[in-house]
Amino acid sequence: MRQAKPGRTDRQLSPEKTAAILEGGMQEFLTHGYAATSMDRVAIAAKVSKATVYSHFQDKESLFIALIQQLVEQRFQSIFGAADDQILQMAPQVVLRNFANRALDIGTTEPQFLNFMRLILGESGRFPQLARAFVRNIEQTAFRRLCHYFTHCPQLKLSDPEATARIFVGAVVHFMIVQEMLHGKDILPMERDRIVDGLIDLIVKPPLTDKFDTGCNTASSG
Repeated sequence: MRQAKPGRTDRQLSPEKTAAILEGGMQEFLTHGYAATSMDRVAIAAKVSKATVYSHFQDKESLFIALIQQLVEQRFQSIFGAADDQILQMAPQVVLRNFANRALDIGTTEPQFLNFMRLILGESGRFPQLARAFVRNIEQTAFRRLCHYFTHCPQLKLSDPEATARIFVGAVVHFMIVQEMLHGKDILPMERDRIVDGLIDLIVKPPLTDKFDTGCNTASSG
């Protein structure tokens, strides 16, 4: 994450100043966009010298990618955190509902995350390397954890766990983008529980009951 100048040690790279630079960088990127933000502006916002900024981050791109890493790690750790091993042992309906609701909570309670997503999407045409860095970090967190769960959950018999993980994340992200980022909740209203319930029903197919089987057999034989 940090690109130190030669001769500087990790001890000299203050965690407090790193945090201040990241916060200042976030403020400047969200206010002015990626292209218009300079390391001079970041230094002023962080209340540190320009030399200090460059001692922690090699250039503006490395600072932006560090912000992506920090945001993804923090947000997706809260959704797929290792502390939730007990939840992973529960029924798939419970696990997937927990994942979906935690992800959607970010969209409704953390406007900074949504604004940063808008920035990445808006700059992706001119600076595709930033968008690729975001996708790469998402793959290493959300997709990898979901793929592992869908592959190894004994109650789920999925023909393509990776595709299912993408469908799950895609549905949640689409709902977040349309409802929150694009302000479409009044145009395309949809209760969050309906989306989550429908998504879970698509993935966790309930077994046919004996009564249903008997009815089908009776109907076909008649």
